[in-house]
Amino acid sequence: MSFMANQTQALWQSFMPRLKEIKNSVGSELYSVEVYPSPEFFRNFNPAGEFEKWAAVQVTNFDSVPAEMETLVIPEGLYAVFTYKGKASDGVSTYQYIYGTWIPDSAYNLDNRPHFALMGEKYRNEDPASEEELWIPITHK
Repeated sequence: MSFMANQTQALWQSFMPRLKEIKNSVGSELYSVEVYPSPEFFRNFNPAGEFEKWAAVQVTNFDSVPAEMETLVIPEGLYAVFTYKGKASDGVSTYQYIYGTWIPDSAYNLDNRPHFALMGEKYRNEDPASEEELWIPITHK
């Protein structure tokens, strides 16, 4: 998908009804994962630029993957973790700050690993009191 042709709602609408098919999930947290083609994706940002987006849960193993679902391994590494509070649809300014100000002004560069939002028990989607963690892969400059 792309930011211009955002299919996030359709992705989650297709995933959530099948959540109970995943028998070996760990916890109740949900993960919204983005896999960008390179760290340059945000430096030369184009809203039509395509990337992979995943609706996911953590599992103990890949022994029983439901039909038509795929697996993704998120490699270990250093992450900057931000707590976002507010409606999911209002998160754009937070991401703009992270990629446009925080990363350039920090001692870090973006790393070429998946980015993800961890949506735990305080996540409420469009509720202004909703909370989620934004995990941004980084490396030291």
